[in-house]
Amino acid sequence: MKEKSNVSMISMVKTFLPIVGLIIVFLIFNILTNFRMIKNMSLVLSQIYVTMIATTGVFFIMTMGGLDFSQGSILGIASIVVCMVSKINIPLSIICGILTGALIGAFNGYFYVYRKIKSFIVTICTMFLFRGFIKYMTTNAPVAGSAALINYDSTGLKVFLTLLILVVGFVLFRFTKFGTYLKAIGAGEKAAMFSGIRTDKMKFFVYVLSGAITGFAAFINVIKVGSVTSSGGSQLETQILIALVLGGMPISGGAKVRFENIIVGSLLYIVLNSGLTMMGFSTQMMQLIQGIVFLVFVAVFADRKSLQVIK
Repeated sequence: MKEKSNVSMISMVKTFLPIVGLIIVFLIFNILTNFRMIKNMSLVLSQIYVTMIATTGVFFIMTMGGLDFSQGSILGIASIVVCMVSKINIPLSIICGILTGALIGAFNGYFYVYRKIKSFIVTICTMFLFRGFIKYMTTNAPVAGSAALINYDSTGLKVFLTLLILVVGFVLFRFTKFGTYLKAIGAGEKAAMFSGIRTDKMKFFVYVLSGAITGFAAFINVIKVGSVTSSGGSQLETQILIALVLGGMPISGGAKVRFENIIVGSLLYIVLNSGLTMMGFSTQMMQLIQGIVFLVFVAVFADRKSLQVIK
């Protein structure tokens, strides 16, 4: 009985630790920066929209025990497509960005599901492949979009689009079989398959969906400046992984995954990153501190009983 009580207490601590961590980190950085963070909240939050939207797609992938390191490249390629098509029609450019992301997601899904190559190997390969394509497309100059793109750069629109993705994702994950199937695959793929879940079809669909979501995020990415440079989408995959782990996401996915991991983790990452920047830390020192925090959270949230090699 005492053992069960201890397990329950540990589980509760793990659930609320990211939220408590977010509040503490936010308060510490405000005190250390003379409350500059609160005074510049609009600037701090302006960095979160693309990260939070793209994190939603990767959240679905990690729930079923997979990984995706190609998100930055997907965002970069989709951003180039959005810019190019925006000169013809802006609504059409959004659709083309989504389709581009979905196609790259399908490419990843094909090799992962049907060629049986581990997800992290496939997505690392496509990360380098499409990163090279981005650099080729932007060799001479940034890829510029329609001048009208900047007119869409409003906080209200970005908040609305981000909330739209989060609400739809939450409903799908919490109230439909989609979320149940993902957690079942993450907890044990063979058991899920024997219970009647078409695991291969589900895994392929999730990679396509994740790519499409990041393709949608490309529109928000380009309306800031109306163009894409060779660094478009760079480091996004790292930001997503850190955000999810900071939010309490179990590395191996499964039944303990919570949709709130996306929101809390993204906010915690942005607050941590913005706070370190405001304090004047160098890029190298910021990476060192983020790495230490990341390792601490991995140590806390890794479930050693069910931990397995990433699918």
